[in-house]
Amino acid sequence: MPKINFKPGNMLYPLPAVLVSCGDIQGTSNLLTVAWAGTVCTNPPMLSISVRPERYSYSLIRESGEFVVNLTTEELAFATDFCGVRSGRDMDKWKACNLTKESADTVKCPMVQESPVNIECQVSDIHELGSHHMFLAKVTGVHVDDAYMDESGAFHLNDSGLLAYSHGTYLSLGETLGTFGYSVKKGKER
Repeated sequence: MPKINFKPGNMLYPLPAVLVSCGDIQGTSNLLTVAWAGTVCTNPPMLSISVRPERYSYSLIRESGEFVVNLTTEELAFATDFCGVRSGRDMDKWKACNLTKESADTVKCPMVQESPVNIECQVSDIHELGSHHMFLAKVTGVHVDDAYMDESGAFHLNDSGLLAYSHGTYLSLGETLGTFGYSVKKGKER
């Protein structure tokens, strides 16, 4: 298949579209949609988010040194888009999107109650890369919605209707094509 040499840019898709909450649950807090987010390390658990310095939430995260990554679902698609195109300088996005603040355990900023997974983070380093600054963070707490837990204690995150972002479009995750290691399983297990 012939290919066109496209201009250099970010084409690593799909990505998680997450709502990042920051600030203080008792005072100023905000929500920011971030697609530049990713896993950095398993042990210790770490992740990163990249934010433009001109964004309202940037200074809240930089000054507090903490934030919460809230995974999004099909039900949160409108709020996810809205929080990415409106500024917390102009409005209370929590109220505008009818989202509920929930207290975290290890950080002062609120978690989004409607999210199936909330990941509490403390910033360990900031890399000023250009258009975006990357917040490298330690995961200090994780909360999961018990609606996706079964009797044996297994968490079924994929049943929550997770949202992904790809080249300007929000997508729901589709059907299962395999599970980790399925390519090397023998016989009927495959």
